[in-house]
Amino acid sequence: MNRNDGIRDDRALRGRDRPTVGNGPDAARRVRFSGGNDFQAALQRRVDEFLGHTGIRTRDCPQMYVKTGVILLSFAVLYALLVFVASAWYTALPLAVMLGLVTAEIGFNIMHDGGHGAYSARPWINRLMVMSLDMIGASSYLWRWKHGIFHHTYPNVTGQDPDIELGVLGRLAPQQPRRMHHRWQQWYIWPLYGVLGLKWHAFDDFHDVLIGHIAGRRFPRPRGRDLAVFVGGKILFFGLVFGLPLLLHPLWVVAVLYGVWVFVLGMALSVVFQLAHCVEEAEFPLPNAETLRLERPWAVHQVETAVDFLRTSRVACWLLGGLNFQIEHHLFPRICHVHYPALAKLVEDTSREFGVRYHVHRSIWAALASHFRWLRAMGAPA
Repeated sequence: MNRNDGIRDDRALRGRDRPTVGNGPDAARRVRFSGGNDFQAALQRRVDEFLGHTGIRTRDCPQMYVKTGVILLSFAVLYALLVFVASAWYTALPLAVMLGLVTAEIGFNIMHDGGHGAYSARPWINRLMVMSLDMIGASSYLWRWKHGIFHHTYPNVTGQDPDIELGVLGRLAPQQPRRMHHRWQQWYIWPLYGVLGLKWHAFDDFHDVLIGHIAGRRFPRPRGRDLAVFVGGKILFFGLVFGLPLLLHPLWVVAVLYGVWVFVLGMALSVVFQLAHCVEEAEFPLPNAETLRLERPWAVHQVETAVDFLRTSRVACWLLGGLNFQIEHHLFPRICHVHYPALAKLVEDTSREFGVRYHVHRSIWAALASHFRWLRAMGAPA
């Protein structure tokens, strides 16, 4: 296995991909992890030995190509039925719901593996796969910075991880400010997860590109080919969602069905992320204010800030693109997700051996309950 397919530590970030702190005089200072990588070295060695012994291909996996074909064909069929065939609400509504779920499948599986370089050993194939995100309304360029760099380097670190920032809508980390209305967030936040999909499409990408910040984190605005993909993706998306349907259907019908589709999409994407990071068992560490150093080494931090769920369900593993194996994904983002079930026991055993806190929820209900309790705890008065 290529060393870049495995565990990535904080030294792997160089040049323009280096996260920095804030936007003021400390912006050139970088949050670092503590030393001591015995756990990381042992885990890397054992995974290398396992992959070498089994002969598993870490990328360009036939089952991933088959899955891609199934998902994209399902998307095309559902879209065609909704736009060209459905003529009554009782057929259009379930089609819009199913299209939202299949669109989430594109994000969970095809785009996600492509964005992490886990889909193929050929860079152009990875780029093609990650651009499926532009087709469904978001920006693959911004996702690379927001999720691939900022979140994956510093998961659950307030001020560093944009994925745990909901602004005034919710409080997901103990270091974030609490507002009075957060007291009820465990109840009102669920429908907002769906609305966040609309905010994503209509506002976030355009706003972030214009100001050059993602949740307070600076990033270089897209140029050249990246800018062309950004603009072209928006044109394609709005053409598919509004342009073509409006030739055949009234505006209010298109708007309602888009609302259903984007709500289902936003709910699916948001909840899966929250169950992996924003639960009672996950850690939310902060770096030392003076040294900007986190207490744990990089690999330990990745394990203790994520939680697996539904590991034994083959259906969940197929549908969620390995995101229910969040710990394994954060440790090995460049290995195709179809292999995470085989790696999970090895990672768990090594974590236990080294005293690293490894958590897994056995059922979806346990994960949802833990997220509910975390929301309640974060919204409660001190």
